[in-house]
Amino acid sequence: MNFLLITLTVLQSLLATLEEKTLVSDFSISIAEQQAQPITYTGDLAMHGKQFRLNMFNMEAAYDGNALYMYSEELEELTLSTPTEEELTQTNPFLYAQALLPVCQYAEKAVGDKTQITLTPNDQSAGITKFVLRVTTTTLLPTAVEIHENGGKTTTLRLNNAHYTDETPSFVIEKEGAFINDLR
Repeated sequence: MNFLLITLTVLQSLLATLEEKTLVSDFSISIAEQQAQPITYTGDLAMHGKQFRLNMFNMEAAYDGNALYMYSEELEELTLSTPTEEELTQTNPFLYAQALLPVCQYAEKAVGDKTQITLTPNDQSAGITKFVLRVTTTTLLPTAVEIHENGGKTTTLRLNNAHYTDETPSFVIEKEGAFINDLR
């Protein structure tokens, strides 16, 4: 089988699964700059297609396919906006991988029970030098995403206890008594 087709099959199968099922996971995200200690944050997320909901710090964010909801517990403020396609792509690493497909070099290798897919943009002037995605081979569950940027910055998303469910949570945030900042 053609090497490029194998890569596309794993990645496209993952993306198709995310359209059909909801991915639920705890996560940690680390941001490392050259010569600096990484900063790590934890939270939980649910994703279904382009829709997502995540909790991190005292913040909740959700996208229902039309509006982006951002709730600050500290400020008791709910902000609603209409994100651009580019903003959504930058927020969702799997949409980002899909956007990179037509403009990248592909590499794939088996690492234990996982498949590691590396996307290297042909034009690195946008800042991204490498996008690495690790997926369990049998279940198509993503386990990690690394985004390497010019200047040595690396963002790593690790999914812990990830699983798929047929249940779709609400991707709308409603907070009684919160100040509503509607920017749509």
